[in-house]
Amino acid sequence: MSARRLRPDAWALMAPALLVLAAVTALPTGYVVWLSLNERALFRAEDFVGLGHYLRLAGDARFWNALGNTLYFAAVSVALELALGLAIALLLARAGRARAFAYGAVLVPWAVPTVVSARIWEWIYNPELGVLGYLAGTPVNWLGDPVLALHAAIAMDVWKSTPFVALLLLAGLQGVPRDLLRAAAVDGAGAWTTFRRITLPMLAPVILVAAVFRTIDALRVFDAVYVLTGGGPANATETLSIYAYRVLFQMLDFGYGSALAVAMLAIAGIAALAYARLLRGGME
Repeated sequence: MSARRLRPDAWALMAPALLVLAAVTALPTGYVVWLSLNERALFRAEDFVGLGHYLRLAGDARFWNALGNTLYFAAVSVALELALGLAIALLLARAGRARAFAYGAVLVPWAVPTVVSARIWEWIYNPELGVLGYLAGTPVNWLGDPVLALHAAIAMDVWKSTPFVALLLLAGLQGVPRDLLRAAAVDGAGAWTTFRRITLPMLAPVILVAAVFRTIDALRVFDAVYVLTGGGPANATETLSIYAYRVLFQMLDFGYGSALAVAMLAIAGIAALAYARLLRGGME
């Protein structure tokens, strides 16, 4: 049977899943976009404003501050997670008999709920009782300093999410043909040359996939930062998701809050498309 004859059957089989996706994703997204085009608040009539909220974003200093925090958080955390995840994956691939124990130890941070992780790190950063202050020999207000607070949140996110990246990269390492590695060893290639010429290029698609997942997740980070710092001090750690939450649920400005949510969606979509283009180019 030809592919053209199979195509209607395939669409029929996919129809239930597509309808569910439309119900739980497309319809709410469309409604948020519609809200962003209206002036809507509690106990106030709806008024269509078109692109007015998006023009307001352009002049909102708090939006640009939150956007800068979000992009910096995503860039630094994802870069560190990829580097550390790759190193851990290479070590796990050589773990030998202790592999099962090593897997369990590495996955513990990932298994801990994000809110619990944030509370753990909040105690670690405590200037009086925290272990970091004890090791430093002097109290350091990690979460009260505008510069240190964002990096403290990044460190917590790296600790929490690096095991996920390591797991993906470890799976990618299992797909590297052993014959190529043996041939490189026979030809006299050292460990670094083998890694740079064979392992890393073959692992590149998996690295990009891990980067896609982690970048999108980091761009919409909320619970980790909100529990750890609440967006403070002085909005130094306020991300777009926290700002949108405050506008939507504390200020009850549903129109402008929806515009912030749409802006977050657009930024995540642009990042995903950029990674998809890189991935497609690498596969070609």
